[in-house]
Amino acid sequence: MTDFLLELLSEEIPARMQVKAKEDLARLFNDALAKAGLKAESVEAFATPRRLALIAKGLPLATEAVSEETKGPKVGAPPQAMEGFLRKTGLTQDQLVERDGIYFAVVEKPGRKTADVLGEAIPAIIRAFPWPKSQRWGAASASTESLRWVRPLQGIVALLGDEVVPCEIDGIVSGAATMGHRFHHKGPITIGNAGDYIEKLRACHVIVHFSERCAIIRDGAKAAAEAAGLTLVEDEGLVTENAGLTEWPVPMLGRFDPSFLEVPQEVIQLTARVNQKYFVCHDANGKLANAFVCTANIVANDGGAAIVAGNEKVLAARLSDAKFFWEQDLKVALDDQAKKLSKIVFHEKLGTLLDRCARMGELAGTIEYDRAPLANEDGYSNDPDRLSHAAKLSKADLVTSLVGEFPELQGVVGRYIAQAQNLPKQLAVAIEQHYQPLGANDVVPVQSTSVYLALAEKIDTLIGFFGINEKPTGSKDPFALRRAALGVLRIVIEHQIRVPLLQIFSNARDIYAEHGVELPNENVSPELLTFFADRLKVQQREAGVRHDLIDAVFALGGEDDLVRLLARVKALQAFVATDEGVNLLAGYKRAANILKQSSPDRGGGGAADGGGSPLATSPDAEAPLQYPSGGPPPHAGEELALLAALDTAELKAATAIDAEDFEGAMAALASLRAPIDAFFEGVMVNDPDPAVRAFRLGLLARFRDAVHRVADFSKIEG
Repeated sequence: MTDFLLELLSEEIPARMQVKAKEDLARLFNDALAKAGLKAESVEAFATPRRLALIAKGLPLATEAVSEETKGPKVGAPPQAMEGFLRKTGLTQDQLVERDGIYFAVVEKPGRKTADVLGEAIPAIIRAFPWPKSQRWGAASASTESLRWVRPLQGIVALLGDEVVPCEIDGIVSGAATMGHRFHHKGPITIGNAGDYIEKLRACHVIVHFSERCAIIRDGAKAAAEAAGLTLVEDEGLVTENAGLTEWPVPMLGRFDPSFLEVPQEVIQLTARVNQKYFVCHDANGKLANAFVCTANIVANDGGAAIVAGNEKVLAARLSDAKFFWEQDLKVALDDQAKKLSKIVFHEKLGTLLDRCARMGELAGTIEYDRAPLANEDGYSNDPDRLSHAAKLSKADLVTSLVGEFPELQGVVGRYIAQAQNLPKQLAVAIEQHYQPLGANDVVPVQSTSVYLALAEKIDTLIGFFGINEKPTGSKDPFALRRAALGVLRIVIEHQIRVPLLQIFSNARDIYAEHGVELPNENVSPELLTFFADRLKVQQREAGVRHDLIDAVFALGGEDDLVRLLARVKALQAFVATDEGVNLLAGYKRAANILKQSSPDRGGGGAADGGGSPLATSPDAEAPLQYPSGGPPPHAGEELALLAALDTAELKAATAIDAEDFEGAMAALASLRAPIDAFFEGVMVNDPDPAVRAFRLGLLARFRDAVHRVADFSKIEG
């Protein structure tokens, strides 16, 4: 057994690709070993800005000899079959082995040296490497067949034990020499074997372990901030990115002019993080401090003073631009900025952004619900005029210079400007929060003005794009309609808002028409409700709510109160998990199957498809539920017991549903379990007497429809 080292030296690999690249290298290497019948005791991959590497420990020096057996034709098979098999195997007939009347080709393959296997595998791994983006370079790049790599490949180290594994790709020949740190070590380094690779590179200021560089940055940045009496704003994404930019990370604290703190802090954080890869700091009061932590890739002779000064200069230039934009934006009232929205097209078929804001304001004014849990502070009311004004200003910051430079801060910039211009606090908050939630992990808006606008904005989007038939298809959702629907779901469910969605959809469609926008899709409201049902199943999956139960309640038709719907679904899920629920579901399916098979007129369709028979829909009609003789025979006890149970259960279930006591409705259904079980145990439904058969089918139809008043059990799996 011996160890193997592979290093692929190149120009700088983008930081965002390094973690995945080292995983891919280990995977491709293990696949190549497995294909050759080899297996290492362990494989560890490394990534730095200039190299990918791996060390495989415990490799055998050769593969084992193997015997490959291929089954051939039967003895006495046609000559054509035998000739084809011999061509395939490259053997003659006398070399075949006969066993149980069948010919077999047995080929003994000797073992191969591991070095030979690796020599073939390394070029194949390099050519097959799945970089997200790669390039060709040099004179060879004129050919599309030339080598592609993320950045120009410069060297290959391949050592099995102390020996170089010979291989070559596009003129790059394997060896034992690599390079150290670009600035701290000039000239090549000769690696003896896998065992001294990590420490030799460390001596040349290269830390090959990605996790070790992350720890140095994480701990060093925190220590630099604490030494200045500050608290580092932790950011694991920045830790990872800086680890991918440095081979010898050195965190350093820098400062910027305190006057820049007049700029919204999110602008400073975004500038530092995205443009410069800096950490920011908070002071003792938890506010943003005029300090940052950068990560150098060198141990400077002056202790880093020149590096810090250079970074301070670069950040100051960027913050100066941001401060200029901020000051210019403050000079223009948001109401005046909003007028510019008339020149920005929202969608060619849906008007401008100014039109959109007007529709949002009108739609927000039609949304009614219990406002007490979401009352605004400071007495700010939600009358239509105020909502219209809030909607008008909600997108005004899109035309500001600051959002033009930092589009990620739409809404945030608007809030700051509204506060600086002394607009009502709730209006300012609504400008920012009406975009929420921006994703699965984002918070939902809290104050009522924000909730009104957030719902109106998302529903206006959904009605508009569904109305012009621009719907999501497969994985494509260019207008983020799934996210908009999930946003509505989260706001409604988390705040327990009782809103009739179909009415709001209708209001939104009418508002589009009043603004002169034609929506050709006449079925937009039912299509959207179905779309919401699909999104609700996705959204509730993590909460453990079964998708088939949501279908069962939606199938009742007309249910557009999501709070009530989920309450019914959760009660149903608790019920079907009980013995009563399992047995009742089994009885329902048996009844539905009998009805389906009895006649087309008595089809066992679901609650929403109109498949019920007249017996089911008219339980009070006495004729179908009476024997023609004028009275039931003595042995009709199970039928009469089921009829009496239905009389009681239907009334109790209906009363409970009207009171939204869905647990009570399920309990009413549970009372039918014993009578329906007894009915199936003691009664033959398909009696030879047509009148008796009709009576019994009528009982089953009535039982089925009693269940359908709570949920369409035909949609329930199991």
